[in-house]
Amino acid sequence: MNEIKAEKLQFSYTAEKKILQGIHLHLMKESTAIIGQNGAGKSTFVKLLKGLLKPTAGSILYNGKDISGLTAATLAKDIGMVFQNPNDQIFKNKVIDEVMFGPQNIGQTEDEAQANAITALRKVGLEHQAEQNPYDLSLSERKMIAVASILAMNTNVVIFDEPTMGQDYVGKQILKNIIAELRKEGKLVLCILHDMDFAAQVFERTIVFHQGNVLLDGPTKEVFMHADILKKAFLEQPSIIKIAKNLGIDNTYLTEEELIEKLNRVVRD
Repeated sequence: MNEIKAEKLQFSYTAEKKILQGIHLHLMKESTAIIGQNGAGKSTFVKLLKGLLKPTAGSILYNGKDISGLTAATLAKDIGMVFQNPNDQIFKNKVIDEVMFGPQNIGQTEDEAQANAITALRKVGLEHQAEQNPYDLSLSERKMIAVASILAMNTNVVIFDEPTMGQDYVGKQILKNIIAELRKEGKLVLCILHDMDFAAQVFERTIVFHQGNVLLDGPTKEVFMHADILKKAFLEQPSIIKIAKNLGIDNTYLTEEELIEKLNRVVRD
């Protein structure tokens, strides 16, 4: 079981302004989307989980152990994070070296790291670019290199920060498959998103951050039913829910397939 508990978690850069107001969250097996407007505290929260920041109050427990004071390097074997901007993560001159760096840094042998790197690059569709310079590739491809770098480390917790940014349909499908596979492997998958459609289609649980607090938390379908509360957080419902409403369908459908099935039933009836 991989689980994280945040208890009375607070963070502030200055005494006058708290970024996180006192977060209580128990993150377990569900794949979880974390949504909210810019400045809501989402990125600060996951940086605390990864050890990139230290709480000003409260604690973070990983599988029962307090990790609040541990560094990102110490947590690297357990918690992997794909940054929003891949340029903040990539520094090698060759794709395969970039993807191998993390695995080797946590103790994998060169052969293990290379095998895991190739497997990870295959998962993101970039095995044919292994010998290329990452900065000769597009931003969306560099984003996938960053994803592969974390996958190759085989951490128990995987955090994605805006993985769909700059991705086309094919890229999003690749990410969906990766998240589903991680979930089947028993990994704890957390994802910061502004893409409500992707959140609705992929994640079992959704948490809404607003002004440093948790405004909503629950099964994704239930969370997205609360249009009034989402509006308070300056968020919109997914497109499929809007379409269903315009068609006079009351139930909440999160994917195109669900809505089409419902429409087919209506036609048959």
